[in-house]
Amino acid sequence: MTALKKSSSMQHYKDAFIDLMGGSMGGVACVYVGQPLDTVKVKMQTFPDLYKGMTGCFFQTLRRDGIRGLYAGTVPALAANIAENSVLFAAYGVCQKAVAYAVGTKKVEDLSAISNASAGFLAAFFSSFTLCPAELVKCQLQAMREVALSQNREPERIGPWKLTRQILKADGVAGLFRGLTSTFAREMPGYFFFFGGYEASRTLLTPKGKTKDEIGPLRTVLCGGFAGTVLWIAIFPADVVKSRIQVAGSTEPMSKVLLGILRNEGIPALYNGLGPTVLRTFPATGALFLAYEGTKKILHSLMD
Repeated sequence: MTALKKSSSMQHYKDAFIDLMGGSMGGVACVYVGQPLDTVKVKMQTFPDLYKGMTGCFFQTLRRDGIRGLYAGTVPALAANIAENSVLFAAYGVCQKAVAYAVGTKKVEDLSAISNASAGFLAAFFSSFTLCPAELVKCQLQAMREVALSQNREPERIGPWKLTRQILKADGVAGLFRGLTSTFAREMPGYFFFFGGYEASRTLLTPKGKTKDEIGPLRTVLCGGFAGTVLWIAIFPADVVKSRIQVAGSTEPMSKVLLGILRNEGIPALYNGLGPTVLRTFPATGALFLAYEGTKKILHSLMD
């Protein structure tokens, strides 16, 4: 009996490690595929008066700052995505087991889309703590030029580590977690739809006589792209508020920032940047899940 418990415990640790590594590889793939349009999204969210369209914002940034400008914030974005996705997918695997136990399902593979969505909702609570600081640095780097111009000064050349030190010096550790409440408000419902959409679409696209793990790379990319699109459409207003808080360094509560946007700019302002986000998300999230599932298969084959 003791040996059985030890074996079960080791399996849990192994599964968590594989999910963590799969999430890390998925995060890297997601950043390199989607970073240019993520930069466009942040600029449109935080400076709607400067950028009226996705194409204009993209080419203005490319003309002024080159490819480097479109990949501004890549280092913190990598840090954010690797940290978030490794924690997210590791926590998701644990939360799947907890939800399976709660609903009386013997195997995680047999969970419904709603149960998987609930596990994603819970997992996002933990990943938000790892995401918020790196996301804050990324957003400030992406909008640095526009912030400087709005203050009638030349934008300075600064990297993620120097900016992090400046934030810590000015505001302490708490400064790196500015926007945490809006991160929770974005991540937790967002990942409910994300994992629910992914698992539901995998079920729909699984051919007869095969399992969801046998749907192949193309269907995996399509399911991942669908999941990412559903996530962003559901939570985009919360992301706009988060970006405003983090770029401006605001200490106002999320609800006050949200009401200010609605009062001064109207509902459309809560969807500034949705176009490049959806355009970016489909291939980026498809790449994320392709890397995640592929890494899991390789590690399972090596460790079994």
